[in-house]
Amino acid sequence: MAIDRRTLLRTATVSGALLALGGPGAAAGTAVAAAPGGFPDYTYRGTLLRPQDLKYNPTDEIIFPCVRGVYDKLADPLGRYYLYYAPHDAPGGICLAYGDSLEGPFTEYPDNPIVSNTWSPHYSVSHVSSPHVMWHEEKREFWLYFHGENTTTRLARSRDGVRFTYDTEVLTTAMLPAGATETSYARVFRHDLPARGAKYVIVFMRNNTTNHRDICWGWSPDGRTWEVDPKPLIDHAAVGAVNVGGPHLLSRDGTTYVVYNTDKESGGNILITEVGNDFSRRDHLGVFYDSRSTAPENGRAASPSFGTDGGVPYMVFEAGERLSGAIAVARG
Repeated sequence: MAIDRRTLLRTATVSGALLALGGPGAAAGTAVAAAPGGFPDYTYRGTLLRPQDLKYNPTDEIIFPCVRGVYDKLADPLGRYYLYYAPHDAPGGICLAYGDSLEGPFTEYPDNPIVSNTWSPHYSVSHVSSPHVMWHEEKREFWLYFHGENTTTRLARSRDGVRFTYDTEVLTTAMLPAGATETSYARVFRHDLPARGAKYVIVFMRNNTTNHRDICWGWSPDGRTWEVDPKPLIDHAAVGAVNVGGPHLLSRDGTTYVVYNTDKESGGNILITEVGNDFSRRDHLGVFYDSRSTAPENGRAASPSFGTDGGVPYMVFEAGERLSGAIAVARG
């Protein structure tokens, strides 16, 4: 591509540029140029987990993978990498698989779910889902953020990444302006914001009474107590989508980005927006990963999580229509 894609997206209209480059509204599987922001192009490599192959499969669907390298954190791990995932529909359940390569194979942990929808005396809900595990370096702990119900994001903590102790609620709809109906699909990252006295950032999906989902964000000094911005970080309409979700924070070349997915109606791709290190920018750069029209993606890629294996970057993601897909991996 002769023209610089990032310059084009910043100077052209959002709708025209995104349509030309395979963004929201473009046909799934359309070839696009290199991912903006200097990130690698990710190419589909294979399927890691399918619901029908799992012992714990209450609803024949799984979502929201989170992959973590544990070989440098645990003395005797089950495998080099832990892959967290969950069914969404009731009863859900936070699950674990493990393997020695990000291209698989992954082995299902035999005692899934490791967190269920009832945890006495802390909660009893219809479902728990969307696991995101952050390695807390100072505490030497795995911090698991998950939702249940959709109005509440919770925190549990673990020394080994398998056995967790309940901690607290960290995010609820009550922390957002009136009309919020969901605060879910949250991921938390170590990210310094000195002006806010914060060391951690949370990105999550918000729904409200308009029934259009946006990406919101918040900040925290400790990963437990949070303030949230009442305004969306990524407004669905600003990127030509009906809904956006599955956010993940990435940093590269001294700046910060959010990658996130659109619903299939809006293209089913993973997009990228530069927000800057202080989260003051809103530079919508277009398609980060273009979902293929063939199986298992079938026009939808979502909820990316990232890892590195032998110096090679990988993206683990939902592949396929929501609540009927698989967990797949792409290599950069």
